[in-house]
Amino acid sequence: MLAAHPTSTAERGYARRQPETTVLYGVVRDHLPTLLDHARDRSEHGFGYPRFVEREFEKFLACGLLCHGFVRVRCDSCAEERLVAFSCKTRGFCPSCTSRRMADTAANLVDRILPAVPYRQWVLSLPRQVRFLLARDADLLGQVVGVFLRKVFAWQRRRARAHGIADPHCGAVTFVQRFGSMLNLNCHAHALVPDGVFAANSDGSVLFHPLPPPWDDDVAKLIEQIARAIHRLITRYLAARGDDDPPDLLATEQAQTVAGLPARDRASMRKSTGCRSAFLDGYSLHADRLVDEADRDGLERLCRYGARSPVANSRLSLDSSGRVVLSFKRPLHDGRAELAFTPIDFLRRLATLIPPPFAHLTRYHGGFAPNLHLRAAIVPAGAIAATDSSRPASRRRLDWASLLKRVFATDVLVCDACGGAMRILAILPEGDASRAILEHLGLPTGPPRPAPSARPNQGATTP
Repeated sequence: MLAAHPTSTAERGYARRQPETTVLYGVVRDHLPTLLDHARDRSEHGFGYPRFVEREFEKFLACGLLCHGFVRVRCDSCAEERLVAFSCKTRGFCPSCTSRRMADTAANLVDRILPAVPYRQWVLSLPRQVRFLLARDADLLGQVVGVFLRKVFAWQRRRARAHGIADPHCGAVTFVQRFGSMLNLNCHAHALVPDGVFAANSDGSVLFHPLPPPWDDDVAKLIEQIARAIHRLITRYLAARGDDDPPDLLATEQAQTVAGLPARDRASMRKSTGCRSAFLDGYSLHADRLVDEADRDGLERLCRYGARSPVANSRLSLDSSGRVVLSFKRPLHDGRAELAFTPIDFLRRLATLIPPPFAHLTRYHGGFAPNLHLRAAIVPAGAIAATDSSRPASRRRLDWASLLKRVFATDVLVCDACGGAMRILAILPEGDASRAILEHLGLPTGPPRPAPSARPNQGATTP
């Protein structure tokens, strides 16, 4: 997959993204060696971070740079050429690759999986101790999400039977987010649940039956049931785990970023706040966001929100002392609009957010799960992409050009100079051939060097 991110509007055409000019890239480039050295010094066995964390940072530094290989794209009409750099394809914090994955996941769900029915977003947040355990154990995370959705599905089935619907079936697509607004470790779940149930007819077809929206009391009762079930699950998990080895460096830093959050007022955690939301002993459940069945664009935006990146380049800056400033989309409850970190503290936070290998961040349940016998009758109803010629029927993912056209309204395979069609001329990995082309064009043949003025700062995070 190729990294190509337009920074201009469709009228101005395609522009190659330049990650080396961003604050995020500069901080990682200048301070990563210091971070890894300190990690090895601080870890008990001298190994530092797990290899998957180091590899994430290393791949990020190569993402989008022409010196690490590129594709030549040429216009058949006027011979205009473009160079498109390769991407790192990581899942942790790279804004380009996580955004590409976000947009493609949302497009696939809306085009191929989610039928045209109304959807309600159910958001479950968890106590701090549970967040830490879920960040460390992908299997436990799956079990907790399963408990959450089983309670929601049971509530939906009871309401359906009360309305005379026999043998109702539920479904959900769940996005697992590992981060909070302050780049803190915060494992929680955003579940897209049809606002109703599916039921099979005698002829084998499936009909969707909408249900009334939940009342505030329904959400409050559900959070009590979910909290009790997760508490029992965590108790069994801790009893079966027994005495573990001492936590590694990554676990220690994950515990610190979870524990370092400002505490909510405990009284507000014990009562419902209305608007289909409730809090109880560190658990919270929200179910007020509804997308109408005809609003497919709104559904796709909601899917993108669930699968979004933890950090955006547009919200990062450097202050006069060299600290990394993170701006919030909305002010915090105490009025703060930004948070400042030393570069090393900032990189440590990024390290805690990187998902371990093979930990699924998008999960399918009920009618959308691959093994349900009714799935074939439920899912095709939402296969709107059957008439979309940009995605072949056998292809799971959109190619990079089609995705950019869909998201940014910019067709990168149309020549800006003459409007002709552009085609891939050659795929050139890092090596002599690509280096010769870059030298001929006067472009850098190596990665940017760290800033000579970069100095590690071990100060604490500053709010």
